Amino acid sequence: MKQLHFVTGLIIGLVVLVVSCLKLQPAAPAQDQILDGPVDGLTFAQNAQHRRGDAAFTGEIFTKKTGLGPIFVATSCGSCHAGEGKGHPFSTLTRFGQIDSMGNQFLNMGGPQLQDRALPGFTPEQIPAGATFAKFLPPSNTGLGFLELVSDADILAMSDPTDTNADGIKGVPNWNNIPSFITPNLNAATRNGKYICRFGKKGSTYNLLQQTASAYNQDIGITTSFIPKDVYDGVTIEPEIPTNIVNDVLFYLQTLRAPIRRNQNNADVIAGKQLFISTNCAGCHKPELKTGFSTIDALSYKTFAPYTDLLLHDMGAGLDDGYTEGTAITSAWKTPPLWGLGLAPNSQGGQYFLLHDGRAKSISEAIQLHGGEATNAKNNFNALNENERQKILTFLKSL
Repeated sequence: MKQLHFVTGLIIGLVVLVVSCLKLQPAAPAQDQILDGPVDGLTFAQNAQHRRGDAAFTGEIFTKKTGLGPIFVATSCGSCHAGEGKGHPFSTLTRFGQIDSMGNQFLNMGGPQLQDRALPGFTPEQIPAGATFAKFLPPSNTGLGFLELVSDADILAMSDPTDTNADGIKGVPNWNNIPSFITPNLNAATRNGKYICRFGKKGSTYNLLQQTASAYNQDIGITTSFIPKDVYDGVTIEPEIPTNIVNDVLFYLQTLRAPIRRNQNNADVIAGKQLFISTNCAGCHKPELKTGFSTIDALSYKTFAPYTDLLLHDMGAGLDDGYTEGTAITSAWKTPPLWGLGLAPNSQGGQYFLLHDGRAKSISEAIQLHGGEATNAKNNFNALNENERQKILTFLKSL
């Protein structure tokens, strides 16, 4: 009997200890305060693949033994995309070597990306003499699968190369060559052998497979079956990461959910959205897009709110770094999605680093650095009174 009482007491004590420890743990953050997590509606098998991709993306830290380098930028995918949010200046990438649509003239000298770190015994790259360059802050990964599925027809419908509505905005797609391992979409638009691209600061990357394979190669120095050439010497070698893992990471990126809006019923947020539209900020940052067909049912034929048109816009001399990709002019940048903007400081050390290179330390500063096709919208914003401008900022932080 004493033994029974002892065992019972031990079990009760353990239960009390576990419950007490659970109470001491911090509460899980609200879903609208984080950017990662799968889209709703995935099947059991799809959720399993999403988790495998998550583990590879956020948990795999490469070493020399597992294929890192020998020259590289980062040792993992997650090191540039903390919590799937925007990058910090410490994780900035440098691209160099192209000044116009004739292509990169420095590919034989390390272009298009600077690998500024190296394993012992190797020398990091330096920007070659005469090469223009730009700094690229890593973007957030939220909702990428939705953006991938916007049809070329819808992108062309938003394009206005001659400014037919006289609002000063002339958005155009970035028509670019695509690598041989990419299969174009069934209804893909073409022009002189080039395709509409949509990812990257210049919108020069066709889809998420190209983005993923290129990041493994250019950021970490990892070869895949898609890009088997070593970034250091251009020699074709055996893939350093299996294709199934690349596909899991690709699926993970495709099925990351869109950010959950906050404070949507707040009066200032509602008023700020209307002011955002009336000042024509929405001329580039489109409030609503839709996906086409997808083999992933959870992404198929969905309406979503990314606040981008996926088009290139001339942003003026102040944002002209003298470097480009694809057919974009050097002062043109793809409209970045604004969803998740309010959560950007969570992955940026508690403050904002905005625009393509992180030069703007606040949303207001980013607006003031808009030029070129965005000049009218900026002037409209500046013409508002302080209370109205604050309402727009409150709205933007709710995204």
